[in-house]
Amino acid sequence: MPERGKSFASFPFPDLAIVRCYFVSQFDLVTAHRRDFSVSLVFALGGLAVKRSIPRVVVLLCLCVFARLVSAQEAANLNSRNKGEAVVSPATLPELVRRVKPSVVSVLTYDLKGEPLISGSGFFVRPGEVMTNMHVIKGARRVEIHTLEGKGRTYPVTGALAIDEEADLALLKVDLPAERSRPLTMSTTLPDEGEQIFVIGNPLRLEGSVSDGIVSAIREVPDLGRIIQVTAPVSHGNSGSPLFNMRGEVIGIVTVKVTNGQNINLALGITRVAELRGNESMSFEQVAAKGKAGTQPEALAEVWYRGGIDSLWLGNYDNALNYFETAANRNPRRPETWIQIGYCKVKQGRNEEAIRAYKRAIQLRPNSSEAYNKLGDAYFYGGRFAEAIAAYQEAAHIHPEQSEAYYNLGLAYLETGDREAALAQARRLESIDAELNKKLLAQLQK
Repeated sequence: MPERGKSFASFPFPDLAIVRCYFVSQFDLVTAHRRDFSVSLVFALGGLAVKRSIPRVVVLLCLCVFARLVSAQEAANLNSRNKGEAVVSPATLPELVRRVKPSVVSVLTYDLKGEPLISGSGFFVRPGEVMTNMHVIKGARRVEIHTLEGKGRTYPVTGALAIDEEADLALLKVDLPAERSRPLTMSTTLPDEGEQIFVIGNPLRLEGSVSDGIVSAIREVPDLGRIIQVTAPVSHGNSGSPLFNMRGEVIGIVTVKVTNGQNINLALGITRVAELRGNESMSFEQVAAKGKAGTQPEALAEVWYRGGIDSLWLGNYDNALNYFETAANRNPRRPETWIQIGYCKVKQGRNEEAIRAYKRAIQLRPNSSEAYNKLGDAYFYGGRFAEAIAAYQEAAHIHPEQSEAYYNLGLAYLETGDREAALAQARRLESIDAELNKKLLAQLQK
């Protein structure tokens, strides 16, 4: 048995770093020292006598393993330094704000007399193109943006390149030098619940205000996309603000919703935002005229339909169903209304009624992959898995890039015990949706 503080082993090992190996007792410690390409092991006990023997071969094997790990890490770090690569640490919130804030703008609107209307927020998605909420520019005859970089500059908006009334989106064409546009990076994946986020916008005309929080919930609205609920405070003027993850990527666009006098902090997921594009600019007079198109029954149905969508944003399925059923009575020829009715009834557990609603939507629009996918959900929750599989397959056939159909197919096959077919859907997802592929593989491993 070696004496305290004495060397008891030595062997050549040129790349061994200083390693400490702790054993079962907190007082037992072996330290390896590199000196002249050899190793000396010192046995220290913190003042206590040795009460047991430790086989030397065990100590040496442990040290060899630890030494190799440390040596490999040092080599990797040296490699990075030699290549000029810095180890990138996550950016802090102040760093992220400084980086993305120049891409956020204030949106200012005016009536025919040049009097100010409401103000909102927006952000550059492409050079000369700013995304905001449709309701921010509604009724406006002139629109400007004010940048937040430095003291800020004001630029005229020449018109709207595209509008998406259902998603409350407007893509604006801005007349400004190309170098003044700083498009933001849009994320390709949804955030996780609990993930940290932040918002930059202009609440109550307080330009460039920053708030942060977490994702508290993610909900689905059929034919619209995912709704992200966050704890970051938002107020009037934040409508159109970008919602960022902690990599500085846009994951959604904030839309202020009010219920019972309280603001609900919501954002539309980025997928719908990224899809909105346009080539020809419309004047704001044309935008206003477009909103008035349609017969009176259709216009009234549209009002009720919008009320249903607002309720879905808030997760109030009972209220939403009342709105959608009234909209269907006013205009029974709109397939989207029947899809929403079916969705609300699934949420209420009324699967058979939901199936009838989805079939009505399919009669009106036979090539609707969304209707078939939701029909599959109603069958799935009703325990009719064979019919669910057939509906999901039809959704995938109509829209081969619809990743959700393959994911749902995989889950349905798992319910029937067909793991091979479920695995085939996971393979299909590899190339079109890595996140859903990961989720389906996780289900397969259970």
